[in-house]
Amino acid sequence: MGQPIRTAVFPVAGRGTRFLPATKASPKEMLPVVDKPLIQYAVEEARAAGAENFVFITGRYKRAIEDHFDVDHELECELEAQHKDALLELLRETVPAGANFIFIRQPAPLGLGHAVLCARPVVQNEPFFVHLADDLIVGERACLSQMREVHESTAASVLATETVPRDHTQSYGIVDIGGVSENPAPIRAIVEKPSPEEAPSNQAVVGRYILTPAIFSLLEKTQRGAGGEIQLTDAIAALLAHEAVFSYAFAGRRYDCGNKLGYLQATVELALEHPELGENFAEYLKALGQK
Repeated sequence: MGQPIRTAVFPVAGRGTRFLPATKASPKEMLPVVDKPLIQYAVEEARAAGAENFVFITGRYKRAIEDHFDVDHELECELEAQHKDALLELLRETVPAGANFIFIRQPAPLGLGHAVLCARPVVQNEPFFVHLADDLIVGERACLSQMREVHESTAASVLATETVPRDHTQSYGIVDIGGVSENPAPIRAIVEKPSPEEAPSNQAVVGRYILTPAIFSLLEKTQRGAGGEIQLTDAIAALLAHEAVFSYAFAGRRYDCGNKLGYLQATVELALEHPELGENFAEYLKALGQK
């Protein structure tokens, strides 16, 4: 049986240049999808999977994330005085009861692997979640909750994966599971952003990980790889020599909110499912399509 997972790590130090100028002064993780920022969807998913400690690896331009998860007594008092009870409750739900929010500054943009290594003093010797807020995953059950069950039965690291077009492999870490159809499946090899000709499969790692603490010592030894950065994928490749790592094809739909098209798709589809907006928004889209 795997250990309980108490800590979720959110690497949020990137600048989000693909969304400039919107992200010039505001973090990309604060971009709203309908009425919640991406980072709040991320925290809610990790909370649903049992996380108690939320560790944000930040950069100098990310203060808005820290402010978002702080208690705003002045705003709460204003809403209470105006008897806006529903909005007050919604505001208080932003910070889950009993949750610990920890912010660690990444001193230089050295890549995802380095960002994860920065969380070591908090995580210590326990398994942990890594959640990339750019990847918004929607389904009947939270993706991290599904993955936690795999970890509980295997006590191993687990990587969320999905099938991507062969010509997209150069944008992902790609796993080799030997062509088996079982799910989860033991990973035989993993390669960071291979060309379609060199990719061992088209099974891509997306923004959810459960990692054992053994990854930290390997990250310390990992040299800069693709893009001149310390790649988490390279450390996971080294981890395979020491312990099992599983690929898990999650149930749900992923929206790549790191690019504008994926972000717009998420906004439209979640708006259509919104309990207050969905019906009217669907009518608007229908009328728009008839013009």
